[in-house]
Amino acid sequence: MNTSRVRGALSLTAALGLAGCFTSRNETAPQPYPAPTTPPPVATPPTIPDAVPKVEPLSRYGNPSYYEVFGKRYYVLSSSVAYLERGVASWYGPGFHQVRTSSGETYDMYAMTAAHKTLPLPAYVRVTNLENGKSVVVRVNDRGPFVGNRIIDLSYTAAARLDMLRNGTAMVEVRGLDPTASIAELTTPMIAAASPQSGQPILAPTTAAASTTVTTPGVAATGTATAGVSVTGPTSAGVAATAPGAAALVTGTGAAMQTVAPTHAPLFVQAGAFADPANAERLAAKLRGGAYGKIFVRDDVIAGRKMYRVRIGPVPDVPEFDRIVAALERAGVHDAHLALE
Repeated sequence: MNTSRVRGALSLTAALGLAGCFTSRNETAPQPYPAPTTPPPVATPPTIPDAVPKVEPLSRYGNPSYYEVFGKRYYVLSSSVAYLERGVASWYGPGFHQVRTSSGETYDMYAMTAAHKTLPLPAYVRVTNLENGKSVVVRVNDRGPFVGNRIIDLSYTAAARLDMLRNGTAMVEVRGLDPTASIAELTTPMIAAASPQSGQPILAPTTAAASTTVTTPGVAATGTATAGVSVTGPTSAGVAATAPGAAALVTGTGAAMQTVAPTHAPLFVQAGAFADPANAERLAAKLRGGAYGKIFVRDDVIAGRKMYRVRIGPVPDVPEFDRIVAALERAGVHDAHLALE
């Protein structure tokens, strides 16, 4: 897996303690993504169920109000409810199996878990592969990824369920789950589609299809993220809140293996969003001088307010997404992200 994973240069400026050691190079410039390696043999049955969302207390470790890695500050959210993000997922495995996670638990590469930079630990999210429609529910119990533009680092088994081991990465949607919701809500995948009226992404329930299985070992994979980072210390007031009604406990088998129909909707890089169309056109004009691909300004009405979004694409795959985002970073655009049509 990625031999350059961060495990030792974490700077915590919040008033918290740091437990565990980790080794790292000093990253002052973007680093190339590591070459794929071979995943290990599967040591569990071929069909692994989703994690089952349930109400849990926040972990004693890994939930400071904020922390810093490589000079960037991350603020830990108080809840995963209503969380939604789209971007690139990676996975981590053999080099971190049985290593302590940021929550203090032991990482099990065969469990349905994940690492995330800002969600509270633990949290439950549904991750949908936007390229093939496969969907899983995982329990977030670790911090990362901190390398590149990755938004979530999945366990080996979760990545296998999403059929992303061969490429090592995938463009995904990460949606927070409310553990107090009904079983029907928790087990029904939601995937973005375009509204025929506005063109805005909407979320529609889909039906479960055939079960997926863990991919046969021997295919290539890459771990581009950083997990196992020890973000420790007493949980602060900034993250102590939980979802309303958190006293309830949701139960269920969690055995449903979800596959949803891919949207086949084009994916784009969004370079900026503006209320003033002149600002959007100004950014678009600046970017048209570079080798980014097709650049256009799209206007949408959001909550009764018109917004002008500068988009690039469509983007066919993760390598092209990485290339565009890196080029935008060099041009001073630092908040580019994945967007649906």
